[in-house]
Amino acid sequence: MNTTSEHDRDLAAKLRSLSIEPAPFKTEPPEPRVRRRVIPGAMLAFAATASLAVVLFYRPDTLERIETVLAGFIGKDEAAISVDGTDVPAAADPIRAVPSNNPSERALPPREVTGSGYVVALDIATVFSKYEGRIVAVEIEAGDRIVAGQVLVRLDDAAARFALQGAEIAWQSAKLALTAKTIELAQSRSSLTRTERLAGRDAMSAQTLEEAKTAFDTAENAVLQARQDVAKADLDIDRAREQVEALTIRAPISGTVTRLTAHVGDTVLSREDSVRENESLLAIADMTTMVIDADVAEANIALMRPGLRGEAVLDGFPDRPFAVEVSKIAPMISREKGTVTLRLSLSSPPPDVRPAMAARIRLVVGKAEDTTDHQQGAER
Repeated sequence: MNTTSEHDRDLAAKLRSLSIEPAPFKTEPPEPRVRRRVIPGAMLAFAATASLAVVLFYRPDTLERIETVLAGFIGKDEAAISVDGTDVPAAADPIRAVPSNNPSERALPPREVTGSGYVVALDIATVFSKYEGRIVAVEIEAGDRIVAGQVLVRLDDAAARFALQGAEIAWQSAKLALTAKTIELAQSRSSLTRTERLAGRDAMSAQTLEEAKTAFDTAENAVLQARQDVAKADLDIDRAREQVEALTIRAPISGTVTRLTAHVGDTVLSREDSVRENESLLAIADMTTMVIDADVAEANIALMRPGLRGEAVLDGFPDRPFAVEVSKIAPMISREKGTVTLRLSLSSPPPDVRPAMAARIRLVVGKAEDTTDHQQGAER
């Protein structure tokens, strides 16, 4: 039985007309959002430091590269430095740049290597007397320019003069003896010839013929002995004459007299008895072949090589530097000083340079020197 009245049905219809039905719910998927992880400040600083280290390793122009790296990190937006699987733009990653092939950019910065040493004359002659004698004349003075063979000092030795005279007399005696023996040989030969002719006609006995042959052989041997005596006399004369001539001391090389200790009236010892340099008569140096022997620290030996150039200055001429070039490197290190010795050739040194002058050297190695060598190699 339907108990609902008409009034109730009207009221329900009015209420339905006044209600608001919900709109259909759209279940569209949400818009994909890019997950972004911004590098924190600490990691940003770490990346900048790593980039700086690589830039310093590859590039000599460090200041410009540092500014580029820092500006790149500061100017990036979040998308550029986000880790979202996208590639980092090449322009924003200077670390990936390929190192330059320019030798001047890859070379080390210029470095100076300094050292000190002395001027050395390559050709030096210390003059001694070969034989003992008394100085009777000194023909030169210290500082004189001399030529090879020039007379320097004259000595006198009476024993040497007497020995030469005795050798000459002995030579004359030997020559006379040779002449006499030669005459005897000629006579014995003539006698032997006559005896052989007579013996052939049975006019001479066999014993006489044998005696003639023996006399000839004896005369022949005597001549040979006399000739040897003359040869020995010749040697004795040459030896005595050489000793007398050695009393006149001559220059062994051309150069300048750097030291003179010979004085008239002094008695000098022979070379065999003069073993110390201060017992010599004088010293000669060729001033045209001077070099510098300089010491540099052992730590620089890896930078040294023949042909390396630089400049030197002498303490005696501090305002007149000149060019030098390494010609030799000593094969050993000085244990006491911790240095290695370089021999340097000189280019246009001061005209008054002298042996034993103190010198200071400066060699430049590194970028400038390597660049010059590269350019010279390219020109070749």
